[in-house]
Formats: sequence, C-alpha cells, structure tokens
Amino acid sequence: MTYDVYGVGNAIMDLQVRCDDAFLSANGIDKGIMTLTDPERQQAILHALAGHQIHYCSGGSAANTIVGIADLGGKTAYAGKTGRDDFGRRYLDEMRKLDIAIEVAADDGDTGTCVVLITPDAQRTMLTHLGISATLSEADIREEDIARSQYVYVEGYLFAGDSTKAAALKAIELARKNGVKIALTISDPFLVDLCRDSFMELIEGPVNLLFCNEQEAQALTGCADPIDCAHAIHRHCDNVALTLGKNGSIIMHKGEAFPVEGVSVDAIDTTGAGDMYAAGVLYGITHGLGWQKAGHLGSHAAAQIVSRLGARLPRRYTHDEIKALLD
Repeated sequence: MTYDVYGVGNAIMDLQVRCDDAFLSANGIDKGIMTLTDPERQQAILHALAGHQIHYCSGGSAANTIVGIADLGGKTAYAGKTGRDDFGRRYLDEMRKLDIAIEVAADDGDTGTCVVLITPDAQRTMLTHLGISATLSEADIREEDIARSQYVYVEGYLFAGDSTKAAALKAIELARKNGVKIALTISDPFLVDLCRDSFMELIEGPVNLLFCNEQEAQALTGCADPIDCAHAIHRHCDNVALTLGKNGSIIMHKGEAFPVEGVSVDAIDTTGAGDMYAAGVLYGITHGLGWQKAGHLGSHAAAQIVSRLGARLPRRYTHDEIKALLD
C-alpha cells in the first residue's frame, strides 16, 4: 500500500455542544482558543449544559485533515494514540471505516477528549484533555509507512509535550531519510510563543509546506499585513498556505503569491475549517493539481465544514465531483 499523506497528531474524541457567549463568560472560559484542562472540568461544563445535544466525532487537528483527504479519495495513514476504552474503540472504528491505516496500538489510559463549545457566531472554543494521546512516542512512528508516502503531515500541537515532540521529530527525520516531503501546521497561535525556536528551525530546514492562519503568521513573523507575513515565511519555506478565514487564503510557491478566494456560506461551526483546508491542498498537490487549484479545493472543503456541525465532509467525493467543483 502506498499513501498520499502520513499524518502524525493527537487522537482526540470531540464532544461538540452549542452555547452562548454569556455561558463562556459565566464559566471563565476564554473564547476562540484551545485550553488544556482535566476531565473533571470537562464534566462540570457538560453538566452545566445538561439538556444540550452533544455531537461526537473522532478528531484532533491532523486527524481531521487525514480524514478529509480520505473523503476526497486519497490514501492516508495516521499515527495517534488511543486508550483501551469506549472512546478509543469508537475512534479506531471510525478511522478504519474510512480505510485510514492506523497501526499504533491502543494502551491503558483515557482516550483524549475535547469539549468543543460552539457559539452562535460559529466560533469554536476548545477545552482539551489530552489523555493517552500525550504518550505518543518515537516507537509509534512507522518508517515503512512513511517511506511509502508522498507527504508526512505533522500537527503543531505535538510540540507542546516532550514525548509527542519526539514522535513528531522522528517522523520528520524518517521523511528526510526516505525523500518524503514534509508539511507542518502551526495549529494554534498560543503555540508560537511556546515553540517558536522549534518551529523556526523546521521552517528554515526540512519543512516543504507550512500551513498557518493569519494570527499564527503574525505571531511567527511580527508582521501585521498577511501578504507581508506570507512573504516573510516564504523566504525560509518552499511553500506556504496562509488562511484568512472567510477572505480565503494566500499560497506562496516559487516566489509567487497565489490569492485564493473564500467560498461564501452561512457559517454554523468553524471547528476543523483550517484542517479541512489543509486536506484540500494536500489532496490537490498529491493528485496533480496546480497550487492555486489545490488552494481552491481547500476553500471548497473548508466551506463544506463550516456550513455544518462537526469537522467532517457530508460524504465521500468522487474524482468527477472534485473536477466539476473546480471547473
């Protein structure tokens, strides 16, 4: 089996529930970011929202992207750690039903969970308990799968933990050894302050493609204008995909900036929008599309995500459907 993309990231079961801004304020929750917490805090929040429907979905930033590539018709593999519990079994079942190769053995401990609070403006606020996912290690990275891939895709969240950072760097090392291209997503603006040196070393070195949003790019470069941010990063990195929310994205390739328009939709939930954009771009460039067309596919995929609850495309797409979408 050969793969378009081998992903490395946290394995997190998402519990998505709607609330209003007043609930966030009353419970001291910072809006629009990811905050690490414990299961007791998660349960207290869910208890306070008793009566609200909870939507369950296997997630994690890189996992969302890997699932998106599979739904677009790509071949993918994933390295993420789950527990031997109900959430862990559900997570692995969901991934394998999509023909995603996930060979990391489950272990004793709680599968990671993320309470995703969705406000009426479609913004998502995440309270994450990493659980057993934080123990992903170098031993879980499979060289034979990486060697058969076009790209390795690494989640920035991994750099916040010692074991997971080691796993990420192992995947990057094996990709370089086997001539496999490397894509990195920053994942969250708060990580730039924590992991700036690591990110810059990778951006200036082995990373072939960097995914980031406007806030992450500003934190990384110190520039205010997104075009300036994109050019500053592109001086060090061969390819850059910088998302601008509803305003689309900028792709940098061989010194040229490709503006990509956003797709106008009524947004319900922005969970996984950037992840699905990355899925469209990675599918595109591993299936012969030019960089701008790949960016357009990313925009269409992200639009599908924000117009519905959860970080999943509504169905699997055929090659002809993707071609018609881009035409």
